[in-house]
This record gives sequence, C-alpha cells and structure tokens, in this order.
Amino acid sequence: MAQLDFPYRFDARGRTTGTDEADHIRDLIEQVLFTHPGERVMRPDFGSGLLQVVFSPNSVVLAATTQVLVQSSLQRWLSEWIVVESVQVETMDSTLRVTVQYVIRGSGARVVGTFVQGGGA
Repeated sequence: MAQLDFPYRFDARGRTTGTDEADHIRDLIEQVLFTHPGERVMRPDFGSGLLQVVFSPNSVVLAATTQVLVQSSLQRWLSEWIVVESVQVETMDSTLRVTVQYVIRGSGARVVGTFVQGGGA
C-alpha cells in the first residue's frame, strides 16, 4: 500500500503523490523533528521542540540534552515504525543538522537519515 508523500503535492496526472514505506518513515521523522509542540491543533503535544533549543548558547550539555530530547520524541511518536539506534545533532550558523540511525521495524532495514533545517539546506 502506498503512503502519501510529504509535503503533500500532486503528480503529473493530477493525483496525490504516493511514496514507499522507507520514504514515508523518513517524512514522519522530519515532521516529528521540525514540528513545535502546540503547532498542531488536534495533537498539541506532537513534535520534539528541537527548533526551540537551536538558539541557546552552544555547549556540551546542550548538545547532550538535545540528543536525548530528539531520541525520546522519536521513540514516543514513531516507536511503532522504527527503533532509534543513535541521534547526532549539529548546529552551524543558521543550519541545524540532525543525523538519525534507525531500523525500520517492518523490513529490518537499517537506515541513516540526515535532516537539515535552515541555512544552506
């Protein structure tokens, strides 16, 4: 069964664009990472709050806290689809880069995804 692609759009035939399971899961991870809690009306606690800590002063403690925040959010919202193995968060100027290593539960495939927000993405 094809899933809806994110962001929502139409293909050349005017139909809703679909995607496979691996890309759909990647889209879900991106939504969890870059959604502010309170942004979704029907699910006000959805998201990670990641973008709120980006502008805090850089430190080892902040990096560790951010990694825990991201990993716990992914486990909370996507544990049905993935097993999170590791998370790495990097900030450089106005760019936020999050690298997530995870296993897709349905296929057992191990995936490393990099998600970029801001700057020269």
